[in-house]
Amino acid sequence: QEQLVESGGGLVQAGGSLRLSCAASGNIFSINAMGWYRQAPGKQRELVATITRRGSTNYADSVKGRFTISRDNGKNTVYLQMNSLKPDDTAVYYCAARPDWSPNLYVYWGQGTQVTVSS
Repeated sequence: QEQLVESGGGLVQAGGSLRLSCAASGNIFSINAMGWYRQAPGKQRELVATITRRGSTNYADSVKGRFTISRDNGKNTVYLQMNSLKPDDTAVYYCAARPDWSPNLYVYWGQGTQVTVSS
């Protein structure tokens, strides 16, 4: 059973930066892709960025050019560097993991970390 623990959220002014971290533990060798999702109040959870074991990345159009996802396989950690933050980026950010046996669905989720961007 994988466990995901996020950290790094907080309050930042528009234009600022934050870096989120997600540490994975458990049967980490079965994890293929990891990703970040977010959910703002009154909105559905949405994809922010994903990264595969091989390092292939995918981003939501709204964060392209501003956010960067990366992973350190040695530390079993995935990061989300967020630059040029906007008030619309305010949300709870969740780390997620997709094991090899689940080709289309992220199965494991962290508890979430709040990111608040003030104008």
